[in-house]
Amino acid sequence: MRSVTPKVLHRIGGRSLLGHAVAAARTLDPEHLVVVVRHERDQVAAHVAQLDPAVLIADQDAIRGTGRAVRCGLDALPADPVGTVVVTYGDVPLLSGALLAELVAAHELAGAAVTVLTATVPDPTGYGRVLRDADGRVTGIVEHRDASAAQRAVHEINSGIYAFDAKVLADALGRVRTDNAQGEVYLTDVLSVAHADGLPVLGFTTGDGWQVEGVNDRVQLAALGAELNRRTVEGWMRAGVTVVDPATTWVDADVRLEPDVTLLPGTQLHGGCVVEAGATVGPDTTLTDCRVGPGASVVRTHGSGAEIGAGATVGPFSFLRPGTRLGARGKIGAFVETKNAEIGEGSKVPHLSYVGDATIGVGTNIGAATVFVNYDGQHKHHTTVGDHARVGSDTMLVAPVTVGDGAYTAAGSVIVQDVPPGAMAVARGQQRNVAGWVARRRPGSPAAEAAARSQAPAAGDAPTGTAGTPASGDQGGRS
Repeated sequence: MRSVTPKVLHRIGGRSLLGHAVAAARTLDPEHLVVVVRHERDQVAAHVAQLDPAVLIADQDAIRGTGRAVRCGLDALPADPVGTVVVTYGDVPLLSGALLAELVAAHELAGAAVTVLTATVPDPTGYGRVLRDADGRVTGIVEHRDASAAQRAVHEINSGIYAFDAKVLADALGRVRTDNAQGEVYLTDVLSVAHADGLPVLGFTTGDGWQVEGVNDRVQLAALGAELNRRTVEGWMRAGVTVVDPATTWVDADVRLEPDVTLLPGTQLHGGCVVEAGATVGPDTTLTDCRVGPGASVVRTHGSGAEIGAGATVGPFSFLRPGTRLGARGKIGAFVETKNAEIGEGSKVPHLSYVGDATIGVGTNIGAATVFVNYDGQHKHHTTVGDHARVGSDTMLVAPVTVGDGAYTAAGSVIVQDVPPGAMAVARGQQRNVAGWVARRRPGSPAAEAAARSQAPAAGDAPTGTAGTPASGDQGGRS
């Protein structure tokens, strides 16, 4: 991967590669689930603990090979296992729990010692080849580097995913040698040992080659990510979700959508997003761990950790940060940023505002360019605006402050004290006009010329302040 991040921790569909593998394995409801770690052990083990604290961690020692990895996994169990042992890999993210269940069912129904999941692919280069006898029975697996020319011509490949009888597995691993091109303990040799012992070895073939594809570089990571997303989006469409442009719509594996949701082009839903029935998201919207209520609309918005109520509207060009909760039929409009903000039912923040660390009641309107000034340079403070209040445009609400129910603030005010319910707060300097300032300070400028033209008397007007005509304030003794 050419990365400081261990391969199995790279992500597609909102999960790490290992996260997909653990999720698939968990669907089998195993008595024990073990993850064998070696490369960047501490990073991987810490991630596993976050994914599933019940998972057992097994450390592979200096002896190399998949067979050794499985032996270390068995040694991590509290007792020798009985029944079926399933082995999968941490870099095969499209493997489904359903396919694993089919593998186990086929293995146990046949009473097999070993069942290997296989697939037939157009280009088997690099994969282990499945060897069968004239009757089609699996006799073993040979790795690509150890295969003869005739064996390399085989297109049925080993996925590396198996179901074993536990006792057969433990016994065979003690008999596997390292006399191969890699000098490793190959897990694949267990099949040859079982076959030589006259035990039944089964090949279970899947027609879905994507499910056994592994990731070895960024190209494969992107290809599998795209295929996972295609399957995810297609699944939601079949469940009643309208996706206008599947090619530009990305939906993570843990997202939940209800019927009659509409996703418009350029929509990305990440993490644990939930979108309820009848809501529309997009176009050009990215949401992470957000909840969108029924019938809501979210347009050209970036949000994370936010809740949007039923019938509410958001956007365009809104930024919802964690802790935002917009009530039913509320509005967060164009170029509005919110954080730790609870906005009540039917309340509106239509445009060009910042609302941080705030509680806004029901039916309240926040005027354009309002800023909830929540930070004093050291600490954050809270602002409360009551029900059915009206905050004038370009108001600064300097926290901590409360605007009471039904109160108003005048446009351009800087509110530093509480506003009682029903009051109008006016907090701005009195306007003062300095006459002639432009002519004196910007002579000859376009502004000065425009002012002069507007002040010139119109044709036919009598001049003022000259002989025979009383100037302003001159009584003139005549009527």
